[in-house]
Amino acid sequence: MGQEFPGIFGGFGLGQTLKRWQRALREPKDLSLAELKRMNGDIQGMRDRLDKMAAQSRSAILSRAVGDDGIDRPDQCDWATRPAVWREEMRPKGIVGLNSPQPLSGGATVFHDANHAEMSLRQERAPHWARGANFGLVLEVYRSDGSFVSFVQDLPPEAMVGLTRNHFIAVNLVADREQPVEIYARLNIQHGPNVEQMVRQIEFDGTTGQAEFDLAYSKINEKRLEKAWLDLIVEGPKMTRIALWDMVLLRAPRADF
Repeated sequence: MGQEFPGIFGGFGLGQTLKRWQRALREPKDLSLAELKRMNGDIQGMRDRLDKMAAQSRSAILSRAVGDDGIDRPDQCDWATRPAVWREEMRPKGIVGLNSPQPLSGGATVFHDANHAEMSLRQERAPHWARGANFGLVLEVYRSDGSFVSFVQDLPPEAMVGLTRNHFIAVNLVADREQPVEIYARLNIQHGPNVEQMVRQIEFDGTTGQAEFDLAYSKINEKRLEKAWLDLIVEGPKMTRIALWDMVLLRAPRADF
C-alpha cells in the first residue's frame, strides 16, 4: 500500500469551512440577507482562487508533457523567454468586444484605435507543429474603423541585466494569417527619462516570422536602463483571422565584423 495523503481540502484546513457552509445552506432561511451575501462572496472568492490554481496546474502538466521548450537559441544566447500567454492558461479564455487597453496575463496588454469594432480574442491550444508553445492567441476582426491592433508585452527585469549596445534582441513568431496582413515589432527601451524605439517589420517565411533589433544602432544609455517592452502591431486588420501560435523573445551578443 502506498502512502495515503489527506484530500486537498482536509490538508489545508478547508474541509471544516466547506462543512460549515453546507450545514448553513441546509436551512438558508435561518440566515440573514447580509450573512447570505457574505457567504456567497466567500464561496465565489474561493472558487476563483481554485479555478486559477487549476489553470496553473494544467499549464504545468502541459509543460511537462512538451519537455523541450522549443526555443532555437543562437550562439552565445544569454536570455530567452516565451511570454506567459503562450505558456499558461488564460482566464477568461475568450474576450468578445475588445476594450483598449485590454489586459491579459503575464504583463501583456492589447490596444487598438477603433471607435467602432467587432473583434474577439481567445486562447486556444497550440497545434503540435508550434513546438514548445502550450497555447496561442486567435484574433478575429469582423468590422473595425481602426488602423491597428497592438499586443504589448513587458520584458521581465532579467532582460535588462547586462544589456549593452553590443547585443541584438530578436522576436520570433509562429502565426497563421488568413490574409497577408503586415505585422510590425517595435522595441521600446527606457533609459533614464528617454525611451529608445526601434521598429522592424516581421519578415515571414510561411508561418514563421522574425525581426531583429541591433542595439549598436541605438542610443541607449547602458548605465541608466530601467525597463523595456515590445509592441507587436497588426496593421489595418479587417474581416480577418490571425492566430499567433507562438512568440519568443531572445537576446545575444551581436557578431563582430
